[in-house]
Amino acid sequence: CPTLSGDAALPCFLLLRAAIRPLKHLYGIKMQVRGSEHLNTEEPYVIVCNHQASLDLMGMVEVIPDRCVPIAKKELMYMGTVGWACWLSGIIFIDRHKRGDAIDVISQTAKTIRRENLRVLIFPEGTRNQDKSMLPFKRGAFHLAVQAQVPIFPIVISPYWDFFSSKDKKFTSGTCTIQVLPKIETQGLSPKDVPELTETIRKAMRAEHPLHPCSTGATKGTGSPRHKGDTAGTSD
Repeated sequence: CPTLSGDAALPCFLLLRAAIRPLKHLYGIKMQVRGSEHLNTEEPYVIVCNHQASLDLMGMVEVIPDRCVPIAKKELMYMGTVGWACWLSGIIFIDRHKRGDAIDVISQTAKTIRRENLRVLIFPEGTRNQDKSMLPFKRGAFHLAVQAQVPIFPIVISPYWDFFSSKDKKFTSGTCTIQVLPKIETQGLSPKDVPELTETIRKAMRAEHPLHPCSTGATKGTGSPRHKGDTAGTSD
């Protein structure tokens, strides 16, 4: 399936969703989605989500809109069934070892996202992580949103440890909570604001993570990082 085109990726994503959704019933996984109303907007935007395992696909097909194109590392192409699913979803692959190529993909996507009214999904940790805290975020997603001047929607998926562990070879039935946070605007931000924007969103997501000591279990207000002429706050 072609990439970087909402019209081309849509049938691919719908097919992927149809293939993955029944798996939650097969494996006995219950998905609890909170805050999905935040995504009910016609504007283009970037979604960032924590990344734990291949199971994330089951959660993401529950909430992300049809015209959404994922961006991920090129290595996923060679991961068997996962690679097939990624290709089927119309994913945009980035070679992280070639910085110039990665920058070109981000720039091209920034131009296309507004023209075709697309949504883009990125896992900013850059790799799967089942530790108790989120890894530092890579800044590609935030550079993309700032270049395109589109909002960012953070999504937090609860840990799978109660029912899934690849290390311990455990996979039983269980419940997963998917929390969609309110959008964070990037209008008026520039590349120099990206480091602060990245950390602001990471803190907001950590505050919603069930294992974080400041976790609220419910959505709190978020906003863009402060810069000249702005009064937006953050949640932590």
